[in-house]
Amino acid sequence: MDAVTYTLMNPCNIPVPETTAVTDLAKLGTVGGGLVRPECVLATRAGDLYTADWRGGVAHTRPDGRQTLYTPPMVDGLTLRPNGIALMADGSFLVTQLGENDGGVYHLSRDGRIRPWLMQVDGVNLPPTNFVVQDGAGRTWVTVSTRMTPRAQGYRSDVANGFIVCVDAGGGAAIVADGLGYTNEVALDATGRWLYVNETFGRRVSRFRVAPDGSLGPRETFTTFGAGTYPDGLAFDEQGDLWVVSIVSNRLIRVAPDGSQRIWLQDVDPVHLAWTEAAFQNGELGRPHLDGVKSQRLCNISSIAFAGPERRLGVFGCLLGDQLHTLNMPAPGLAPHHWSFA
Repeated sequence: MDAVTYTLMNPCNIPVPETTAVTDLAKLGTVGGGLVRPECVLATRAGDLYTADWRGGVAHTRPDGRQTLYTPPMVDGLTLRPNGIALMADGSFLVTQLGENDGGVYHLSRDGRIRPWLMQVDGVNLPPTNFVVQDGAGRTWVTVSTRMTPRAQGYRSDVANGFIVCVDAGGGAAIVADGLGYTNEVALDATGRWLYVNETFGRRVSRFRVAPDGSLGPRETFTTFGAGTYPDGLAFDEQGDLWVVSIVSNRLIRVAPDGSQRIWLQDVDPVHLAWTEAAFQNGELGRPHLDGVKSQRLCNISSIAFAGPERRLGVFGCLLGDQLHTLNMPAPGLAPHHWSFA
């Protein structure tokens, strides 16, 4: 593939190395339209794409381009602000609530019915909740990025109060990992014995050995990132490589099993990235840095799903766009638990 080089101008004198992306932005495609903050994207064998949508539900984009929005009426005057979604075997969804102050996980049916699914753990109400995914052992993994209110107070390297919840097949829930640096997406490897997690403002991927009862072993650092990388979404391919998506810099990073990294794709405005990096280093990172991302095509990519018959098409969720971008990938993605669900 053609190489494209970006040199990061650095008026704030923050140490940011020159990086070379493997993939030209011209190789990107698009799918869908009219979406609102499609942060999390899921793909299925049938060619359907599901995205969290801040119109208040889940957007379903079919292979022929037709779109359906599953939106429920919320109770108690709340507005559904879905961040992570999980597709269930019966076609319904689990949806994490990323409200200003309220969190939890809701169960959403396609006919618009909604009910609380997980609102408390260990007797404590869940703060704004980031991500949810199910696995083949009947467990559900839920992440909370930070206990800080507002959440922007957690956009710091010295704040580590995010956590991971495991809900077993019987519905029992427990916090199984705590003290994380802005917990984001999690993914199990092909063996199901290791759970990997992005710590966005800890700037690392950590991993935990998974016990049969869903408890986790001690945290291990799998890989760490430098200036300009803020890991959000992640997914494994069938070769064992981990693909990590970074907000702000619009980077897609291929991480080998030994933790070594290669930037595969990026779309970055050097001045904005340097300004953001300076704010992060000074403990002053805020919503303007994340919401005002400047780029050529990508719109603050936040997640990745492998789509297509052979799962060789990467599809990127995003925080600021109204459609999804796609990229042909060098290896097929690991089939997610929901791959064969309708």
